[in-house]
Amino acid sequence: MTTRRGRALGAILTAGHRLRRIWWRLRRPRTFGVKVLLHPPEDPLRFLAVRHSYVDRDRWALPGGRYRPRRESPAEAGRREVAEELALAITGDLQEVTALETVTEGKRDRLTILVGTAASREVSTSLELSEARWLRTDLADVPDGAPLSRWLRIALSPPDPSPAPSSRPDPAPR
Repeated sequence: MTTRRGRALGAILTAGHRLRRIWWRLRRPRTFGVKVLLHPPEDPLRFLAVRHSYVDRDRWALPGGRYRPRRESPAEAGRREVAEELALAITGDLQEVTALETVTEGKRDRLTILVGTAASREVSTSLELSEARWLRTDLADVPDGAPLSRWLRIALSPPDPSPAPSSRPDPAPR
């Protein structure tokens, strides 16, 4: 059940994100992002998917967010974002799946996708997320017709031996 306070905060987050996107189109900043493909303990055939509460609400995606490379590494940012969004710790090291250069929403973004293992299956979503669910890596249990983020698909795809294209425009939201 969504509370009046939750709806109000969701509306504020949505409005803030829209203003930020306008600013990005005007300024074209260089940003850095991280997404984390997180497996539950002892189950590499499942991963944690999330749906955001303020943007692209229907799309299943990976937890993650922005970071500043002068302050933290992608792995440190991944741990921080997972802790902030899901109150979940990560055991062991986070391994890099890929790093991509994208142009989305008017900004130039360096996105690093990491993979790791959660300390437990218990999650608690922050206001940024409307839902979190452990799904099968073959996507067999994704609800019918539910869209998936491009980054989630890339994280689950087998490694490609050819170099990844850079600076490719991407119309798909994160």
